[in-house]
Amino acid sequence: MATINYLTRIEFDDGALSRLGAVLNDVGIQRPLIVTDRGLFGSPLFAELLSAMNGVKQAVFADTPQNPTETAVDLAAGVFKDHGCDGVIAFGGGSSMDLAKGVALRATHSEPLAFYAAINGGVAKISSAVAPVIAIPTTAGTGSEVGRAALITLKTGSKLGLISPYLIPKVAICDPLLTLGLPASLTAATGMDAFTHCLETFISPLVNPPAEAIAIDGLERINRWIQIAVTDGPNKEARWHMMMGALQGGLTFQKGLGAVHAMSHPLGALQDVTLHHGTLNALLLPIVYETNQDAIPQWKQTKIRTALGIEPNASVADYIRQLNASLNLPASLGAMGVTAKHLPALVQGAVKDHSNGTNPKPLNEADYVRLFNAML
Repeated sequence: MATINYLTRIEFDDGALSRLGAVLNDVGIQRPLIVTDRGLFGSPLFAELLSAMNGVKQAVFADTPQNPTETAVDLAAGVFKDHGCDGVIAFGGGSSMDLAKGVALRATHSEPLAFYAAINGGVAKISSAVAPVIAIPTTAGTGSEVGRAALITLKTGSKLGLISPYLIPKVAICDPLLTLGLPASLTAATGMDAFTHCLETFISPLVNPPAEAIAIDGLERINRWIQIAVTDGPNKEARWHMMMGALQGGLTFQKGLGAVHAMSHPLGALQDVTLHHGTLNALLLPIVYETNQDAIPQWKQTKIRTALGIEPNASVADYIRQLNASLNLPASLGAMGVTAKHLPALVQGAVKDHSNGTNPKPLNEADYVRLFNAML
């Protein structure tokens, strides 16, 4: 038996941000907390956001870290309560959206965040009391605007997943025009994040054909448009398709991810080096695909090669490596500042990560030691 659930409203198109005022009214939010980052706060995009709110009063938390933390969640939840907020607007990339979900949970549930982590049986502990979230992505990558999960680094240093259908934003407002100014490097990294979501979900062994159909279409779409979006940033058609691909990645990873994310999550929790999630996923995807290849059904491998436009016997892993190189993404963890001293914590984090359980083949500590060492 497969239980399949897609339960959110999506406003998608150029100019969709203009619908924010109506959406706030529909959801019943009268005083939202805007969760964003310092790069967006005070920018022209932020001014557009405020204008689209049609005079609705708001509070702002603009200190979202690149990898959301429990400390930031607590601070933002304090602002939420101090200003009498009744909902959250997530405005930014995946970090702002994950932090917003953490705030919506923390402001309405009394236990520490670790209590609600998926690996601690937290899925059943998260109730419908979660404050409503409206998600407005300004990058095309994470898909968190339609996701049921938030990844938060706890005060202990562990990066854990909060997972619940109640964490899915009530409405996602996806306006590709918000991404026109993204630099090439961020367009590449976030685009490969979405690429990874689609591919890793497609090869996950769980049963969900609708998710797989979305995934393979998203993979083909991103593969076709990512280089255009990187080299021709103002191209509205490319930006539209990249945001749609990111949305598809978010819709499809409801099915479950795999070892790429099991590895990138503890990497993102490192305290002495700041690593971008999408870049990590791009870097790790080829070697993880190779590791999983003998467990991926041939019909899936055929569909992947067709979506990527490569020959029937071509190496998918090598194709992704070449794509990464063409996008000027790093080729090793060492190039990103990761060293051998980090490996024990990374291996333990990967084994325990919730994404490890939905990888095409079971991986143990020895497997992750090999994979991390190979990528240094």
